[in-house]
Order: sequence, then structure tokens, then C-alpha cells
Amino acid sequence: MNHACCADHASPPPARRLACPRNGHVGRAVARLTLGALLRSEARRQLQPEAQYWFCPAPDCDVVYYTDDGTFAERDLNVPVWQKRPAPDTPICYCFGWTLAHIRVAPDKQAVLNQIAAEVKAGNCYCEVTNPQGACCLANVRDAIVRP
Repeated sequence: MNHACCADHASPPPARRLACPRNGHVGRAVARLTLGALLRSEARRQLQPEAQYWFCPAPDCDVVYYTDDGTFAERDLNVPVWQKRPAPDTPICYCFGWTLAHIRVAPDKQAVLNQIAAEVKAGNCYCEVTNPQGACCLANVRDAIVRP
């Protein structure tokens, strides 16, 4: 499996960017693999094979994924979405099970980041499959650590 999601280099962005049809926010492109792994089976049947999907991180928007011809909401996924529902038990790091509750009780917050980084370096990261945003969680974890 390719671990480019956590690599220092990013893949080139799609030629055009598409805004969320509900809130106008331009999200990040997400691989169809991410949707296939996280959508409930009923929703997965609606995936369009050639479509480019986008992730909408806005917490006040019910859309998680969108394309030119449709949307998927959090209810269509098998997992809660951190950006949509930053509750203590919602995963922030989907690969290694870190939640806000786990981070808050960790005696050494830097050790949390170091542990995730070590797992990524060891090739154990599958963000493109496990994380709804289809990308590395380290920025989300860093934000959670500094958030009061």
C-alpha cells in the first residue's frame, strides 16, 4: 500500500477544484478508495466510478463528500468524522485509535505525536483508507493538543 498520504510530498491536485454544494467551501480531493472503505454498503452502491470526490471539513455542513452529481453525509459513513463531530470519543487519528479523550489524559503530548510519527515512518499508516479526510491526521492531532 502506498503511504503517500503521510509523506512529505503531496500528489498533484486535480486540475479543477469543486466547492461544496451546501456551503460553498472548496474541500480537498479524496480518493475513491477512501469512500469505498468508509461508506456504508448502501451508500457505496451510489459511488460513481470515474467521479472525483471532495471532502468538506466544515462542522456546520452535513456534507462529508461531494462531487458534481451528489453528496454523502456523515450518516452514510461507518465512522464518525472528527471535523464534523469533535467529541471526546471521536477518532482524531483513525489509524492508531487516538481520540481527544486519549490525548487529554496522555502525560506527554509530544509522545503522542512521536508515536504516530514513528508508526508512519514504519509504514503502518493507512490514512487514505481509515481517515475520512483521506489524508494524514498529524495536523489534526497537533491542533487537538494545543486546543484548550
